[in-house]
Amino acid sequence: MKRSDVGLVRTAWFPVALLGLTMCPMLCRAAGQTPAPAQQPAPAASAADPQFQPTPEQVADSMMAHQRYQAAIEEYHKVSVMTADTWNKMGVAYQMMFDNRQAEQCYRKALKLDPKNAVAMNNMGSIYMAAKEYSQAEKSYRKAVKLDSATALFHKNLGTAYLAHRKYKKGWQAYQDALAIDPQIFDHANSVRVQNPSTVQDRGAMNFYMAKGCVKAGMPGKAIYYLRLALNEGFTTPKKIMADAEFAVLYDNVEFQEMLAAQGVYLTKDAAHAPHNPEPVQP
Repeated sequence: MKRSDVGLVRTAWFPVALLGLTMCPMLCRAAGQTPAPAQQPAPAASAADPQFQPTPEQVADSMMAHQRYQAAIEEYHKVSVMTADTWNKMGVAYQMMFDNRQAEQCYRKALKLDPKNAVAMNNMGSIYMAAKEYSQAEKSYRKAVKLDSATALFHKNLGTAYLAHRKYKKGWQAYQDALAIDPQIFDHANSVRVQNPSTVQDRGAMNFYMAKGCVKAGMPGKAIYYLRLALNEGFTTPKKIMADAEFAVLYDNVEFQEMLAAQGVYLTKDAAHAPHNPEPVQP
């Protein structure tokens, strides 16, 4: 399968987060960053001043914030001097439009201008992940972590790449490193979704370790959602879940009890006789 033939799909389970605009709150939240405070413009440069003219890059950044990606790309093309950050932002716009080929070209140009750009390196890893080139993805994410070890998202993406490559211990360790930096890293919503792994076993493993990460991040609802998937895919069993100390904090959770009851394992006497018709937990 050619790398350019693999698109991004919204419904898949495989989250890989991008970094783009430091001035855009949406993308900053996805990256676990805090947007830089806006500088107060001088009176002569006020947006209310008819003489004020934003640069093409400023216009493009604003359009990115409003998810107008095609319009943003057109404005980025008008920038006279393209920096590594500009190429990276254009790459994000292309990738959000599911055009991985153009996104990859932008990230490569960014890295050619600035080989130590951790943001572009991370985003390059997401291109490899979409193409299921997991070894290359690991390499890119490891470089991003080496360049900037304080960004939780880089560790999370590295963990996802490890798990996709069935390196479960390394993947779980990378997830723990991410959680140590940002306990809410699994709760950031603006992730890109890429295609499912090829086997049920791979999907089950990913869902199981995502559940462990969500438990540690204090998100029991999402943890139970991923555990249901791991059970359905046959990666784990109720016995293994009960034997894992990470999930002990869920024992008093009604949804967790209902999930196990559906598998014939009852944590309470009442659950053994109660009708089982739980509502699905949304991720």
